[in-house]
Order: sequence, then structure tokens, then C-alpha cells
Amino acid sequence: MDSALLVARRWCSGQIIDDRPALAHAVRVAVTIGVHQPIAAPQIIAAALLHDAPEFAPPDLDLDRFLSTEYGPEVRRLIRGMQFEHDALDRDEPTIPDPDDVNLILLSTADKVVALTSLLRRAHLSGDTAAFFTTRTPLLNLLTHFSKCRRAAIGAVPASMTADLGKVLDALGTATAVARRRQAARS
Repeated sequence: MDSALLVARRWCSGQIIDDRPALAHAVRVAVTIGVHQPIAAPQIIAAALLHDAPEFAPPDLDLDRFLSTEYGPEVRRLIRGMQFEHDALDRDEPTIPDPDDVNLILLSTADKVVALTSLLRRAHLSGDTAAFFTTRTPLLNLLTHFSKCRRAAIGAVPASMTADLGKVLDALGTATAVARRRQAARS
């Protein structure tokens, strides 16, 4: 796990996620998993620390080989699973991880808890929450998808984690209400 943190630190250097250093995001995802599942396998924590590796790893690196050699095939599989989910969101074709893939849905759910909590924090810090979300139509369109992800995670991840995702989704629902009404009025 220490090795994964060192690699994440190197690859995330200078990168930003959620208006903060990318390493902070990776560490928060790992910590979220540890909070909700204190006996999480080291491979899950390593995958959490490195889950954005496809975006940040050196382009000349054979990432699959590196991940499999250094951390094992499960870490490589989880990171590629997260990449698939992120790429699908970018294409506006969101997917939900298979609830039977407990490790991937745990990692995916933790990532959503961290990312959406950070988004909500940034919205509140902006001083105008409605304006913040009014300019983020793609996010508004994904709120239903994130709720489906939460429902899919129930029973597959610790109940406390789905409860935390539910809380942040409820807070986002409230925070985005004005922006969603504006969006509906334009339609």
C-alpha cells in the first residue's frame, strides 16, 4: 500500500481533481473505503489510490503490465473498471457497475461519495449555489444515474457507505433544485 501511495503521489503531481490536488482525491477515496470497511483488502486500497492512473500515468508506460506486476491482476482489473465507468460518463453513456462485483462497486461508490461531496462543498463556497449548478447541465442530468448507482450498491457495500452516498445525493437534490427548475423551464 505504501508503494501505491508513492506511485500515486508521483503520477498525481501537478494534476487537479475537484479543484484540489489529484492526490487528495485519491487519498480521500482510499480513506472513505477504510472508514466504511476497515478490513478492506490491501488491493482495494491500492486500487483506490491509483484509480485515476489511466489518466495520469506516464504515456509511455505499459500500465496494465505495471499494475499487474506491482500490485496484481485484481488492482489492474479494478482500475480498468473505474476507467470504463469514467469514460462512459464522459461519453454521456453512464454505466452502473455490476453489484456482484463487490470490489468494483465498493471502489466506485467511494469515488462517488468523495467526488459528489467535493462538488457540493465547491458549490456552497461559490456563494451562489444555484448559479454554480445552473452552469453544470451534464451533472444535473446525471443525478438520476447516481441514485441508480446507490440503489445498485445497497447490499453490495457497507450500509454506512450507501447511507453516506444517499445523504450527499439528498443534499445535491436540494442544492440543485433551482438549477433543475431553470433547466426544465428552458426545455
